[in-house]
Amino acid sequence: MENKITEYNLLQTGNLELLAKQVVEGFITGLHKSPFHGFSVEFAEHRQYNKGESIKHIDWKLFGKTEKLYTKRYEEETNLRCYLVIDDSSSMYFPNEGITKIQFAAYASACITYMLKKQRDAVGLNVIDNEVSFQSQAKSGSVHIKMIFNELNKLVEAKNKNVGSNLAAGLHHIAETIHKRSLVIIFTDMFSNDNLEKIFESIQHLKYNKHEVIIFHVADKKLEMDFDFAKRPYIFIDSETNEQLKLHSNLVADDYKKLVVDFKEEIKLKCAQLKVDFVEACIENNLDQILLKFLQKREKMK
Repeated sequence: MENKITEYNLLQTGNLELLAKQVVEGFITGLHKSPFHGFSVEFAEHRQYNKGESIKHIDWKLFGKTEKLYTKRYEEETNLRCYLVIDDSSSMYFPNEGITKIQFAAYASACITYMLKKQRDAVGLNVIDNEVSFQSQAKSGSVHIKMIFNELNKLVEAKNKNVGSNLAAGLHHIAETIHKRSLVIIFTDMFSNDNLEKIFESIQHLKYNKHEVIIFHVADKKLEMDFDFAKRPYIFIDSETNEQLKLHSNLVADDYKKLVVDFKEEIKLKCAQLKVDFVEACIENNLDQILLKFLQKREKMK
């Protein structure tokens, strides 16, 4: 199965958790056939035995099958706290046809949530537009996970609210409210009322508080990155300010693409300086790169 989102399967099925399960299990099957098969994605109810621990919880039946020592994991045990942060500003509702950036972000977040559920890790969700419009603490209980899927489904079905983005203030607020070291995963197109300097000050706030951060830069590669428009005049409308510009696409294409390259390079440089993982998340691609990056980071934080 190709782990790619389509408008049909997202909007017609209506069960985000089921879709996430299908993608994640397909991904894990492929992972076992790849050089990355060592990731611990199989044992949702076990963890590896650490020398010096009590042996009373060792699963000896599993030892007989695998010749490896695993202890039974209980409901209250949590390996990781992960906070998903989704930019819900108007620019994330682009493009007007097909899968939007916000739908892609919600779907990718659902897949990560399903993986966290399998590992009994704790997950929290934060949604930011011009404020933090939704926020939950990181928990691993089944009722809480169901609530996360419900909130993500609302984003899939939402219409453009025509609101700006105050990403920097939202991230500062999140940094103040997360009190234990966590993994913070941010889905954003980095288009905000704030300049990049302010956004990265808020990300530095998260890093100062000892959190690990991954930025998934959500973009429409064809239109936003490559500026693949027919050679004719267009009226371009800023989705957050409603400012309009009438331009001939062919006359501005080269300058636009240079600005985009410079913009991305600046983001990458700032991420490198703060030791933040930066991943390009184009909505045309499948989800494997996102899920693999998440697993790599999770393994490092164990």
